[in-house]
Amino acid sequence: MQKNTFYALLLAACCATSAVAQDAPTKRKVKVKRKQKTEAPTKEGAEPNVSAATAATTDWAATYGPTITQADLRQHLTILASDAYEGRETGEKGQKMAAEYISKQFKDLGLTGPVQGSDNPYLQHFTMVRSTWADGATLKVGGQTYKWLTDFYAAGASPFQQETAIRPVFAGYGIEQDGYSDYASLGDVKGKDLIILLGEPMNAQKQPVLGKDGSPSKWGTDYRAKSAMATQKGARSVFFVDTDPNGNFSKLAARMAPYISRPSITFKEAPASANPRAATFFVSPAVGGKMLGTTAAALTQYQTSVGKAGKPVAATFKPAKVSINAAKKLEDFTTENVLGYLEGTDKKDELLVVSAHYDHIGIVDGEVNNGADDDGSGTVSVIEMAQAFTQAKKDGHGPRRSILFLTVTGEEKGLLGSEYYTDHPVFPLEKTIADLNIDMVGRTDKEHEGKGDYVYVIGSDKLSSELHAINEAANKKYTNIDMDYRFNDPEDPNRFYYRSDHYNFAKHKIPVAFYFNGVHDDYHAAGDEVEKIEFPKMEKRAQLVFYTAWELANRDNRIVVDSSKP
Repeated sequence: MQKNTFYALLLAACCATSAVAQDAPTKRKVKVKRKQKTEAPTKEGAEPNVSAATAATTDWAATYGPTITQADLRQHLTILASDAYEGRETGEKGQKMAAEYISKQFKDLGLTGPVQGSDNPYLQHFTMVRSTWADGATLKVGGQTYKWLTDFYAAGASPFQQETAIRPVFAGYGIEQDGYSDYASLGDVKGKDLIILLGEPMNAQKQPVLGKDGSPSKWGTDYRAKSAMATQKGARSVFFVDTDPNGNFSKLAARMAPYISRPSITFKEAPASANPRAATFFVSPAVGGKMLGTTAAALTQYQTSVGKAGKPVAATFKPAKVSINAAKKLEDFTTENVLGYLEGTDKKDELLVVSAHYDHIGIVDGEVNNGADDDGSGTVSVIEMAQAFTQAKKDGHGPRRSILFLTVTGEEKGLLGSEYYTDHPVFPLEKTIADLNIDMVGRTDKEHEGKGDYVYVIGSDKLSSELHAINEAANKKYTNIDMDYRFNDPEDPNRFYYRSDHYNFAKHKIPVAFYFNGVHDDYHAAGDEVEKIEFPKMEKRAQLVFYTAWELANRDNRIVVDSSKP
């Protein structure tokens, strides 16, 4: 799963602890005998199905679901999450090895490689740009020069390839929502460089003004929400000011250095309709004060007045002239999604997608991050689901609708592989009925320690009430685990709904369900290893997705889209 904030990334990397999972005895694979085929094919070229009478009395889902076993899941995961794959960093050796492994599994199962014009029809190649920060970045304010990774650092792209003079604009907290807008008094900020405070307005009781029931809002927990708003407004760059009086910016910047120095990745050619993303810089409280031409005391008073008013107030700050040089080195490379296609029978023109991302964060500070849970668990679940469905088809009980088993790259870099697929679909999006996305299903989070089997299901109610009901019914009939919907709350500060690959399908009004076990101490850390995976829980979660997929692929009517809000 994609990280929420740079700060969360640091904490996950620096504070990881171990929690060894206990596995139940390994379950043996169910062998399925071939059934006598009793009728003619339903369509030319389609394999025969059982008679309607037999189908009505035989629960084929219950036959093939148990072929998804913890033994097979372990076998695949032990390979993909081994040190040999070097953490599957997008564009690097380990990711290429993983793509070859997954494509071979799809081919051996009998899936079709649907990518036209590729050297490997199971691989959808595309070009990305890898960028790294050049040495010698500087920030000058009022004649004083500030140091990179001591007084300031950055994320993403940079428009300052050579020393550039700017006059930034103060945009308060950078928030815009119903009843609250820091942009209302600024006019057009297109092409401008903004100074924005991190965090959000707090009242006298130190509770967020804009949060729900005193909880933080997305504006206070995810700087990217503010960066996205600045991008929407057309800003060229944002300088976020850390105003935490208890923070130690230079120490934090030093700890962040291994992550900041790692390459960032963007598309070679951005969609013509997309605004260039606002460059994102972070500056210390001292530098922020200098840029705003004010003092720490005056800045604190401004924050207090906004919290008291519960809305933006006029600021008297007069931002200083700033000169910045923050160049990046650019390098093109290719990466790939892996696709395996199973053709349906009488409704084969309609398509169900089952997805997971197979990339991870690679080697960080000399340590291999194998990503067994994130998202090795989802990747091998997709492989095992493909096994179950292909076995069903071989036995004459294949799905009525076609299924695309899609494992994508670049999720950790910003959901890039799934964005590329939905912008360049191999199958028409209007024929795609749903995406079932699996991202981390092998562990237990702190909320559920000591409790029974569970899974978070996110987004199933957002676009199709039928999808939500189908998933509920499948669980009740087959797996009977606790389905936790807390992250469906639009005000959830974690914003998990927006942080995995299903979201790129939801943006196109395709119903989605996202299966997730929650974060743990080894999230985005070197401790995310195979020996900590709880395979009995993982088996049951993967089977739940299978049973939901079976119903979606075989029901008479395509599920409805009865909500317009993704």
